[in-house]
Amino acid sequence: MRFSDFKNTVFPIIIGLVLVMISCGSKSKGDVSISQVKINNPEDEFTKVEKDTSIVLGVNQTNVYLPFLKGKRVGIVANQTSVFFTNSAAQPLDAITYTHVVDSLLGLHVDIKKVFAPEHGFRGKADAGEVVKDGIDTKTNLPIVSLYGKNKKPSEAQLENLDVVIFDIQDVGARFYTYISSLHYVMEACAEAGIPVIVFDRPNPNGNYIDGPVLEMEHTSFVGMHPIPVVHGMTIGEYATMINGEKWLTNSMQCDLKVIAMKHYNHKLKYSLPIKPSPNLPNDQAINLYPSLCFFEGTNVSAGRGTETQFQIFGSPFLNPDVYSFQFKPQPNEGSKYPKHQNKTCYGKDLTKAETINTLKLNWLINAYKNTNNKAEFFNSFFTKLAGTKTLQQQIESGMSEKAIKATWKEGLQRFNKTRKNYLLYP
Repeated sequence: MRFSDFKNTVFPIIIGLVLVMISCGSKSKGDVSISQVKINNPEDEFTKVEKDTSIVLGVNQTNVYLPFLKGKRVGIVANQTSVFFTNSAAQPLDAITYTHVVDSLLGLHVDIKKVFAPEHGFRGKADAGEVVKDGIDTKTNLPIVSLYGKNKKPSEAQLENLDVVIFDIQDVGARFYTYISSLHYVMEACAEAGIPVIVFDRPNPNGNYIDGPVLEMEHTSFVGMHPIPVVHGMTIGEYATMINGEKWLTNSMQCDLKVIAMKHYNHKLKYSLPIKPSPNLPNDQAINLYPSLCFFEGTNVSAGRGTETQFQIFGSPFLNPDVYSFQFKPQPNEGSKYPKHQNKTCYGKDLTKAETINTLKLNWLINAYKNTNNKAEFFNSFFTKLAGTKTLQQQIESGMSEKAIKATWKEGLQRFNKTRKNYLLYP
């Protein structure tokens, strides 16, 4: 049976293998080696069944996809989150072991020819917005092709001599998190070249709600390419099927797509990431607050870059210290070489202990605007790209309440939700 005979289908889950627990703890693991565990015989590791109630990732379902990789020349889009878990995630967080998908597939005799690296790079160290350069992986000697910087879409030459491309990246479910934009360009390039794409599906830690303004297509950019709300409530695999089904690729092309779905996943489950998905999302709290606090990236307010509590605090030298008593000074660190307001005292709010939210909160942004002494420079041009519309800035400047603003999103969210249902793989 040929690979292409399964065009635009989603593989059923065949076996339970190694797994990730629904929740791995309240704090994500910090910087760890993505090749921490060496598997001497990967095929033995991948035949274990732990608990039927635990999530089995797409990457762990080797019996489903290895037959289609046999004899193929493979490219893979991967970063530090692209791992096989090699023991039960029911163990304490620090005891969870894993090995990188590239290392594991090479151990399974898959002929990987090159790695494509998205924003933050293959090992996940680059700053947000920092150009990621081509290179060679020192462990495997595989060529690394950057998909961030001038080259966001694989070229025909870069796809030459590949028979299939795997996409395996942990997403966090926000429109402006650029991994879904990289997914779009990979699918588009592969559709043009006639190369199938396999997506190894992973959970969406913000997959239990949908919220925010729907992007208006005149405001498309790399931080928003499709007419979806800020929080879309889909896994990366579901999102790939939507890109294909809605014909969002150039010239309404469709990619030869396969999604290796998860087992035991549903959108209401709490899922804790044991590996931080990017340098400035260090833990569950940051990931939960990210869709709401990322709006500050389009203002003169810091969202905590240059601290160890990124996207869990916000502040600015321009906010009223009588209203905002919390203070911090951004300093260069691994997540930000040149943080906003470096070495300046920022007045703001500490949300590190805030309750988990299941909605997009605007009051933090609205109140910051009301209490800045620099309204003329509060918003910058990036804000419209993040919001996907000029309307949100206008609404805040006019003094509309959070409730009134969110009421204007209702119709767009209803349309999106109706479309979204056509592509859901999980309840």
